[in-house]
Amino acid sequence: MQFIVKRDLLLKSLNFVQGVVEKKNTLPILSNVLLQLKDNKLLIVATDLDIVFHDEINDVKIQKEGSTTTSATILYDILRKISSNSEIKFHLKSENKLSLNSENSDFNLLCLPTDNFPTFADEFEGSEIEINKNNFLKLLNKTKIAISNDDTRHYLNGVYLHLTEGHGRNFLTGVATDSHRLSSSSVEIDNVKDFTSLILPRKTVFQLCSLLAETNEKFFMQSSENKVKFSLGNTKLVSKVIDGKFPDYKKVVPTNNDKSLIVSSKEFINSIERVASVSLDRKEGVKLVINKEKVQLSVNSASSGEGNEIIKANFNSNNLNISFNSKYLIDIASEIEDKNLKMNLKDSVSPVLIEDISDKNSYYVIMPMKI
Repeated sequence: MQFIVKRDLLLKSLNFVQGVVEKKNTLPILSNVLLQLKDNKLLIVATDLDIVFHDEINDVKIQKEGSTTTSATILYDILRKISSNSEIKFHLKSENKLSLNSENSDFNLLCLPTDNFPTFADEFEGSEIEINKNNFLKLLNKTKIAISNDDTRHYLNGVYLHLTEGHGRNFLTGVATDSHRLSSSSVEIDNVKDFTSLILPRKTVFQLCSLLAETNEKFFMQSSENKVKFSLGNTKLVSKVIDGKFPDYKKVVPTNNDKSLIVSSKEFINSIERVASVSLDRKEGVKLVINKEKVQLSVNSASSGEGNEIIKANFNSNNLNISFNSKYLIDIASEIEDKNLKMNLKDSVSPVLIEDISDKNSYYVIMPMKI
């Protein structure tokens, strides 16, 4: 196996590989990346057995076909430190030694044979759905903030993707909840009838966000019974889906919260961050004392003091006091596209619905805290 490839092309691919391979592995082969030369292209594959990342580089000079696996982390680290635009020569000298040359550098990396590398059947029965890349990235960014970390309820450790209908149009909707907050966002899609609902694991969601942010290729999704495949040009990400039933989230979305509070999104975030500075571990909640034209935000920490601030607001009811986890509020407010944030409240203990006036296809629900 012998080839020459541009450093920047390979580095870009290995950058995504870093998010897939696990640094500490009981199986050493899973820390490695598979490099395979065939059909005039370089194939790059990495996996943690739950996610498989495939990439192809066509701009490669192949002197001899072949394949090997070597440490993904070490190869990435070397390439990062080699100057940009340089060409790198690879030569597999023996089954367990890969030589890498560039300008004045010369490395010999240890390899493991490709026979030990996992192989995957790539069968997907469902039809391929084309989705607007930017809209889907927005959907993931808005929903991932509410993914649960609770391993006892594994079905909440991801984003639930399913079809919904509204105003005669079809949507692909993503929902995530950790039972303290919920976020939902939808993208409009055409001609899709046979999509099976699935729960996309947290790690896959974050990997997809990185991929979607870095590419301008068309984006396709295809699912089977227990896997889903995302394709972007020469890059593919195949992931297992979470086995479990997502709860009926619509039951917790308030429909009759008639008290509406409108505040400037940016002012609201900045104000919470300032008053929360007095709480070292950010565990203390932020208390909102809401009046017709202003909101007083306060955080009181038994160990380090208190912070208070007043911002302008528009409230259509009488005074109301309510408290929230400050981090949850900041996470949600940071995803609001409109300059104003709209909170629909009922009382100080019921769930609160937060809307984005600029994005009618997204909403958030947050539970108040008892302070």
